[in-house]
Amino acid sequence: MEKTYNPEIIEKKWQEKVDDSIYYFEASSDKPSYVIDTPPPYPTGDFHVGNALNWCYIDFIARYKRMRGYNVMFPQGWDCHGLPTEVKVEEIHSISRHQISTHEFRELCRQLTVKNIEQMKGMMKRLGMSIDWSKEFVTMDEQYKRYTQLSFAKMYRDGLIYQAEHPVNWCPRCETAISFAEVEYEDRNAYLNYILFQKVDGGKDGEHVEIATTRPELLASCVAVAVHPDDDRYKTIVGKELRVPIFDYCVNVYADESVDPTFGTGVVMICTFGDRQDVRWWKLHNLPLKTSIDERGRMTDVASGYAGLTVEECKRKMIDDLNAKGLLKRRESLKQSVGVCWRCKTPIEIISAKQWFVRVQKEEIINAAREINWYPEHFRIRLENWVESMDWDWCISRQRIFSVPIPVWYCKKCGAVKVVAEDEVPVDPLTTSPNSPCINCGGTEFEGEKDVLDTWMDSSLTALWAAGYDLNDSAGIPYEPVELRPQGHDIIRTWAFYSILRAIALTGKIPWRTILINGMVLGEDGYKMSKSRSNTVSPNEVIEKHGADVFRQWAAIGGAVGSDVQFQWKDIVAANKFMQKLWNILRFSMIHLADYGLEESFTKEKEERNLRVVDKWMLTKLNRLILSVTDSMEHFKFDEAMKSIRTFAWNVLADDYIELVKLRLYGRSPSGEEGKQSAKYALYETMRTLSILLAPFIPFFADEMHSYITSAKGENEKSVHEEKWPELEVTQDMINQEAEREGELIADIARAVRNYKSERGIALNAPLGKIEVYTDMESLETEDIENATATKVEVCGGADESKREGDILDVNGTKAVIIK
Repeated sequence: MEKTYNPEIIEKKWQEKVDDSIYYFEASSDKPSYVIDTPPPYPTGDFHVGNALNWCYIDFIARYKRMRGYNVMFPQGWDCHGLPTEVKVEEIHSISRHQISTHEFRELCRQLTVKNIEQMKGMMKRLGMSIDWSKEFVTMDEQYKRYTQLSFAKMYRDGLIYQAEHPVNWCPRCETAISFAEVEYEDRNAYLNYILFQKVDGGKDGEHVEIATTRPELLASCVAVAVHPDDDRYKTIVGKELRVPIFDYCVNVYADESVDPTFGTGVVMICTFGDRQDVRWWKLHNLPLKTSIDERGRMTDVASGYAGLTVEECKRKMIDDLNAKGLLKRRESLKQSVGVCWRCKTPIEIISAKQWFVRVQKEEIINAAREINWYPEHFRIRLENWVESMDWDWCISRQRIFSVPIPVWYCKKCGAVKVVAEDEVPVDPLTTSPNSPCINCGGTEFEGEKDVLDTWMDSSLTALWAAGYDLNDSAGIPYEPVELRPQGHDIIRTWAFYSILRAIALTGKIPWRTILINGMVLGEDGYKMSKSRSNTVSPNEVIEKHGADVFRQWAAIGGAVGSDVQFQWKDIVAANKFMQKLWNILRFSMIHLADYGLEESFTKEKEERNLRVVDKWMLTKLNRLILSVTDSMEHFKFDEAMKSIRTFAWNVLADDYIELVKLRLYGRSPSGEEGKQSAKYALYETMRTLSILLAPFIPFFADEMHSYITSAKGENEKSVHEEKWPELEVTQDMINQEAEREGELIADIARAVRNYKSERGIALNAPLGKIEVYTDMESLETEDIENATATKVEVCGGADESKREGDILDVNGTKAVIIK
């Protein structure tokens, strides 16, 4: 064995040596199933550090559960569709999606996606992910498209999907509707403009009401004005009319408790539409619709004199015109939270358009969320708050190209909607016609739906897909929720929400029993990683310098599940040092275990009968570690599990145990061959078990360690990942409290004497005169203390140590006197 651990050689060796089939789910297995609803990442080609953290968590669970005897399914999907790919294709090829045919554009998107998937798969494999690649799925493939379109048809026929003219969030740059979850909010500089509206009824000639707004460009869409009913300043204008400046038409004044009388002047314009509150008022008061901004973010003919201008151009011109007419009283700067498109950061508009929607049944979703086990629990509240805040249903239609086509046609004769039949999917309604005539009029000519589905309509089905659920329900087999959904907290309001909604709608059950939430990765500066801050780190950068196992160790120990994790190179360095420490322990162990257990007379029972106290103590500490790590893993406390293993390996095994038994292992102790065999047995069991406990976290090193340990004993060589996790009942029975108490004292005394020598500059192998131990353990085994301290030890029972001449060491209440 080389003196220095070389991750590049060892990780490459085990990547090539381990057969991925050992990780495959076996449909015919009698083992209990443990199905993971793995996130299907968007194939950008960059498997970033945030992805890597989440997948490490998933892999820790998958490897652990396999060793606990579960038939684990750890599939991998790819959420291919969406706007980012379209934008990237346009950028790469210097084209617009409108310049080539839909078919050609989709093919370019497909080719880019395939390339990016291969890049990301390579990083997953390099990180040691035990993925079942036989269960890989790609949402742009025909089989998955069929599944998505079937789900649309089923929900439509169940009355859960409908088409309607309704206000929607709209990105004028991407020219598509977007859902609430795709709207982000940014603080931007704005102006509050105080504009004069002329009183029409009951006011003196030229009398005005002052209204403050940040959006003067929406004056042409003003359909009403509102004040708070308790605001005494404006009680006389409620029910009256005001004249809209510039456009010279009248609107009614309403009293509404939603008005904030402390903002601006306490009078607000109701426009169609400036924000979600406008939509609420528009519905409540049954107001007319005046659309002054179109799908491209330009002013319509409703804004007479401003048509064709962009929103910003219109705002500037409107301010100039109001000022020129003496209708702009003043302007105040302020910070404003602006809703922007998640992709391009363009401020969104709310426009009325004919779209497809999924009904959001809030109570059902909240009740379902409460049936699910959330880790950490408080993230369930985030989902519930999101559901409660929704003002309208989920808009699922998108005016894009690279996504699943909405499987709908419109009869050219009567205009009726015709939804795809189950035997027709997958289908592109723009290139094919339905197999049957219109049920309303018998017409046979149809126009296909141009819009495509929101990409979350694909990915919200991953749990059902992984479980193999038949949407046709032809087999009559009810859906069984999968065990686990692991995901980031940033997509609770999207992926978690939509998945629960869809599972309830399609199966009547929750999608998974447990949801595990991971946090984000922060840069060394404590801020979210971003290229603009220059604080990003690639997993590949860590792997190149220190290996995948070091990265995985950082992922495990970096922080509690659910909390954000700060990346710091010092943590990587610490993980690397631990790898070298483990390697040193393994190298030392193999000196003594190279031929262990090969002699004909060897039996495990025989070895256990003749164990020395320190060896019993070591095995008891090992069994307590097993219980501790198992409990941590069951509760997804990977940081606690890995810290426990680190502490045990470094402090208990290396610093205490090996130092105590070193002479016995070399056969230079009074107990001779019997003491040597006892130490070898304990060391072998410890190292073999440690390789198993390490396997979920550092799979490459664990395989290397396990191969050395087991091949030394002549066992059939197999991967550590095919081993069973230690049985807890057996582990509990093997805790020897008496030996633990005595062994702890022995280790403490040896450590105290070592510190005593170090503080006085005495060589650690230099003998002292004598060590007297004053304890009620009269049968205390002293051999290992003497070996570790190179000093004779005498047990003095309950005698009074204070009368002895020497340095008294207090070892956790037990006195050890060093006689010089």
